[in-house]
Amino acid sequence: MGRGGLLMLLLPLLWAAPRGAGGESWKQRGGDGTPPMDILTPPPPAPAGLCRPQPSCEECINSHPRCAWCEDPDFPGGAQAEVSRCAPRADLERSGCPPGAIVEPRGRLRVLRDTEWGDGGGQLWPHSVEMELRAGEELSFTVRFRRARAVPVDLYFLLDLSYSMRDDLRLLQRLGSELLRALHNTSSAARIGFGSFVDKPLLPFSAVTPQRSPCPPAEPCAPPAAFRHVLPLTNDSAEFTRRVRSQRVSGNMDAPEGGFDAIVQVAVCQERIGWRAVTRLLLFASDDTFHTAGDGRLGGIARPCDGRCHLDEHGEYSHSHLYDYPSVGHLAQVLSDADILPIFAVTAPVVPVYRELSRMIPGAVVGELREDSSNVVQLITEAYESLTSTVELRHSALPPGLSLSIQPHCGGPPRAPQPHSARCTGVDINQEVSFTVRVRADMCLGPPQRVGLRVVGVPEELSLLLRVPCACPCSQRQGGAALCRGGDLECGVCRCPGGRRGRRCECEGPEKEEGDCRPQNSTAPPCSGRGHCVCGECQCPPGWSGQYCQCEEGACERHEGLPCGGPLRGDCVCGRCRCQPGFGGRGCGCPLARDGCVRGGTECSGNGRCECGRCRCQRGYVGTLCEHCPRCAGRCVRMRDCVDCGVFGRGPLRGNCSHACNRTALRVLPSPVPPNPALCREQTPDGRVLVFLVGRGDGDEDEEGADVTITVWAEEAPLRQSPLLVAVVAAAVAVGLLLMAAWGRISVELHDRREFRRFERERLRAAWDQERDHHHHQPQLPRGQQRGQCP
Repeated sequence: MGRGGLLMLLLPLLWAAPRGAGGESWKQRGGDGTPPMDILTPPPPAPAGLCRPQPSCEECINSHPRCAWCEDPDFPGGAQAEVSRCAPRADLERSGCPPGAIVEPRGRLRVLRDTEWGDGGGQLWPHSVEMELRAGEELSFTVRFRRARAVPVDLYFLLDLSYSMRDDLRLLQRLGSELLRALHNTSSAARIGFGSFVDKPLLPFSAVTPQRSPCPPAEPCAPPAAFRHVLPLTNDSAEFTRRVRSQRVSGNMDAPEGGFDAIVQVAVCQERIGWRAVTRLLLFASDDTFHTAGDGRLGGIARPCDGRCHLDEHGEYSHSHLYDYPSVGHLAQVLSDADILPIFAVTAPVVPVYRELSRMIPGAVVGELREDSSNVVQLITEAYESLTSTVELRHSALPPGLSLSIQPHCGGPPRAPQPHSARCTGVDINQEVSFTVRVRADMCLGPPQRVGLRVVGVPEELSLLLRVPCACPCSQRQGGAALCRGGDLECGVCRCPGGRRGRRCECEGPEKEEGDCRPQNSTAPPCSGRGHCVCGECQCPPGWSGQYCQCEEGACERHEGLPCGGPLRGDCVCGRCRCQPGFGGRGCGCPLARDGCVRGGTECSGNGRCECGRCRCQRGYVGTLCEHCPRCAGRCVRMRDCVDCGVFGRGPLRGNCSHACNRTALRVLPSPVPPNPALCREQTPDGRVLVFLVGRGDGDEDEEGADVTITVWAEEAPLRQSPLLVAVVAAAVAVGLLLMAAWGRISVELHDRREFRRFERERLRAAWDQERDHHHHQPQLPRGQQRGQCP
């Protein structure tokens, strides 16, 4: 290809590289020197019914993070105590389990090593965290990172030495000493190495015979190699110059290069390359695309790349003819494991290809290599700045059943958690960013698991040790316990030896038939499907009773909030109320005594019936004994004529008053009339108003057919119409008449206007017809011309 300005792109890169360890100290966040660790608020208590019955403590604590287990052997959980032992803590305490006997493991977090940056602890902290989780539980903690001002750098220059890259090799040979000098000026701990690649040394990838070599006879090509390690990482400028000047270009036959083989060897042969635990950069320079997995079949190679170091004593990749090219995913994994950040310096035609490649490799950047190198300095400077100012936190592979998300806090708006990695861009030197790491275990993991968290390109790792135990941490474990009649006591539950059964291993001998736990000739499940058949008897769960667990204890009707009205009224027996003598009804809330409904031998005054010791009145009657009828109008009307004839000698009964009103006693009192809502004001046929009160001798109101005492005060003048009312009614009538007249006039006017418009339309139509006839009459012929002759 021949790109003379390739080495010039390294100068700004080296000048921008970190200068070494040091810088401002990182102040501690806590008063005791411990960095703050953010732990998520524990999940809310488990809703009722979420903790299902479990036969063992292990299954209970792994079913839900809020489920607890009662290990008290005498836990009063009913016949199914072993099943009901698994419940939320609050439910167990309400059921009588002592708080000290409740087994409820909780997640915890402990920082094992948290040395900060200023103390030589690097840019990432904490460095080691131990976490214990329950299955289904989630905890979180905070990871902080501060970009250092200067750190040591290892730079390995991997150059494509195909024939088209001969100009770049010549430039590198001339500028080797200047390149090393710039590198040393950047950091005293900076080092540089050099290697080359072409392609696999077999057909159809490389020219394996001199006749196919593109090099002139005066400058023969070097034998092709998939990768040739020339110079380990060093700070010896003389050695670097000597090794580089001894290199020659080679030739290959197809366009894609074998750079992937070379990158894998640079990453996995760490001892031969000389990588240190510092920032590692790989500068990859080429002018064409790359071979990837599957292309080796063209040369008869079917074995996939094994990802191991295969450098011989001459530094060449000796197994390139045995293993296929690596895939993109394999390449990304190898670079990530080795913590190497690649910089692809390629020509313009292949820049889009390498940009797509960089999206699949963590921390990779792409720079365009041009003929005159006019913008390479700026491009590589920006690429390196973007690389070092991007903080991406990633985690290693997770075991099954464990999930981890990372939420970045970069100083801007909050971002959503990401499942695999999270990044902050544009981070300045000495700027601090943080990440919230959330860890959730969906099942127990058994032995401890270790997960690594690291920032891409930074040789530091946070070690997260995870424990999600499967065993229950209970204390009630005893072999051969007397409580279990020789069985084992495990977390409060008896595990019976052979030949014994029951909650306390109290049953022995052969298992009885389950038919003893169901009604005869019944096909229902034993113990109605609710309890356990133990020793031929049903052991029912809480809330159920009966020989076959068929009775629900809370199913009885309630009266005044108590089942069956309480023990004084009745008892709840198998879901039904058994009432005490004197009480009835479904909830025993109905007294059967009728004493409160009868007076004078009449039940409810004849106007109702007695139900549950109280009168239920007919419509219109009220009162304890249905003795009142506020809306009954017949009493005053019936007594009006007796009052009129007996006191005033008028009315329709004046000729037969003594016989018709023989059971009526009248007395007359002077005015004024006292206020009384029971007064009768009845108008006679001649317009007079009688005011009186109907009652009995004892002061109560009358009953039909009984002796009646009527108190009469006086007669009032006939009712007169109010002048105001008359005026209002007259005004309303007048307004109505006016509205009717106005509506009639408006209707006539509208009808006339409609008729006039119709008349106008008819007149215009007639005029149009006459005009049309005038224009279509026969034309007049000139004098002397006959019809049919031309003039």
